[in-house]
Amino acid sequence: MNETTLQKMKHMKFYGMLRAFRTTMEAGQMNQYTPDEMIGFLIESEWDDRQNRKIQRGLTNAKFRYKASIENIIYDKRSIDKNEIHRLADCTFIEKKQNIIITGSTGVGKSYLASALGHQACINGYKVTYTNTAKLIAKLKMAKADDSYVRELARIEKQDLLILDDFGIQPFDALGRAALMEIIEDRYDKSSFIITSQVPVKQWYDIIGEKTIADAILDRIVHDAQRLELKGESLRKRKAQEPETINE
Repeated sequence: MNETTLQKMKHMKFYGMLRAFRTTMEAGQMNQYTPDEMIGFLIESEWDDRQNRKIQRGLTNAKFRYKASIENIIYDKRSIDKNEIHRLADCTFIEKKQNIIITGSTGVGKSYLASALGHQACINGYKVTYTNTAKLIAKLKMAKADDSYVRELARIEKQDLLILDDFGIQPFDALGRAALMEIIEDRYDKSSFIITSQVPVKQWYDIIGEKTIADAILDRIVHDAQRLELKGESLRKRKAQEPETINE
């Protein structure tokens, strides 16, 4: 009878419940639970399993550059306030549809910090996409040619948090500006950005070009954004000693 129950659990894809029930049987602990306790235990096991699988799917779909975590952020000599980062990690900024801008020279950990906050957002159940800005714009330009542009924009719009890494590495041309404007407009006041850049915000006008469009874009992403300016030497110098926490 128990084997039949296990097979039915597997067929219904109750994998958490299946593992919990099987483990309990194999350990000879069935008699330690009352019927209501056993039901509660199995339901809790299934709930935890589904939540964990949802988080893993979110992390996979986000395509983070680094396997980053809040716990592994290096704070020393980088002008990062630990309490501020932990406050951001509760993801209230996503609930409030606010943005975060992370600036600093190359190698100081901008991308890692963005990935860590994005990772935490996935754990908290938000849909996240991490992308290099130049690659995203190039992808959207190609999408124009194969009629997948609207579909790609719709996918981006559905994300609770969009992380644009290495913003401003290269200037935007007319098509790039138009694509960026559409992304910003679709998401404005609906969802959040984290933007990392080596270029100070005051120079973004020149990077975007076309003053009218630059004004419209920056007004939407910079206004009320939380700004983090990282300082210090490049963390890549520590790569051999701390491979899991070296970042940019």
